[in-house]
Amino acid sequence: MTQQNQTQNQQATDSNNINSKDFMIGTLIGGIVGAATALLLAPKSGKDLRNDLNEQAIVIKEKSGQWKDTAVEKSNELAAVAKEKSAAFSKTVQEQSNTVKDKFKSYRTKGETEAVNEELEGVAVGDATPAQETDDLNQKLEETKKAFDETEKTYNQ
Repeated sequence: MTQQNQTQNQQATDSNNINSKDFMIGTLIGGIVGAATALLLAPKSGKDLRNDLNEQAIVIKEKSGQWKDTAVEKSNELAAVAKEKSAAFSKTVQEQSNTVKDKFKSYRTKGETEAVNEELEGVAVGDATPAQETDDLNQKLEETKKAFDETEKTYNQ
């Protein structure tokens, strides 16, 4: 049920982001259209009108440069976060794969015959039976999958 609440919250947030974006785009377009209409309908001479248009073009150019710089900064921040998350995920996967590898090596060092006999007889290997070892491995693989899914969700947002 918690996961369903999280999904609903995420959908609501996504909807709010889309609505905010639409509002900002509408405001920007409306402002541009209004400014152009005011300039064109104002009773000015051609020379004054051209000067006003040039000034407005310069202002718009400066603002677009600022927006570009902001977008570059945000993308660099997101890239850094993605790099950190992927490094953490890679470390987790490496640790878990090493654990699995070590367990398989321990089975080999006991001798294949002994390991097969123990598995068939259900005799405990160390503190756990082979079935428990398999369950532990499956659980660790599930945890790895969950960590991967969470990282992927983070990148997609």
